Amino acid sequence: MPPKKLFNAERNEKQRVRTILNVLEKEFPDAVCALTHSNPYELVVATILSAQCTDRRVNLVTPALFARFPTPESLAEAELPEIERLIQSTGFFRAKAKNLSGLAKQLVSRHQGIVPQTLDELVQLPGVGRKTANVVLGVAFKIATGIVVDTHVRRISNLLGLTATQNVEVIERDLMRILPKPSWIDYSHRIILHGRKTCIARRPKCLECPLLPVCPRVGLPPLIGEI
Repeated sequence: MPPKKLFNAERNEKQRVRTILNVLEKEFPDAVCALTHSNPYELVVATILSAQCTDRRVNLVTPALFARFPTPESLAEAELPEIERLIQSTGFFRAKAKNLSGLAKQLVSRHQGIVPQTLDELVQLPGVGRKTANVVLGVAFKIATGIVVDTHVRRISNLLGLTATQNVEVIERDLMRILPKPSWIDYSHRIILHGRKTCIARRPKCLECPLLPVCPRVGLPPLIGEI
């Protein structure tokens, strides 16, 4: 039997994690992916475009892109210069255009134009890493295979003391161990919204934050009046 002190510490941490999840659910009950899409194909394309780019910018670009290439088949036949022109404002557009072209061609040749529903198959597609695969599986298919770790999730999970590293792969493993699986998909959506609304990187509104009672604020200076 583990020491009572250790048992209490583990129990208290589980309660803190439950409180964090409950507060986030109350604050953002209807949290969804910020990338505008109407099907898995559009989602995987938008997610690839979101690398080093804001969701807002991607959402400005994708309507024209999807109007021109509404299916993997049409995108697979596109010329790279035209793809580049349509996505240029998202940054790194040449590499992204190459990935989108390769993605579409593989979807057509290997998957009958259908976005696969397994992590192993997704990460074999051009431009699709584990983060993108987790987004597609969680949002499009409601399959929780992992946790999406973007800049907000990385930063705020550290502030909350849920992890102690900047390595996204380790962060994901830490969170998967701590958080109950049914919360994996929504946790990322809600943390992202929390990071945009309250826990802003350059000026966190800690005194207004509903998570303050359970947040150790790791790495931040003490609040006025704190010892």
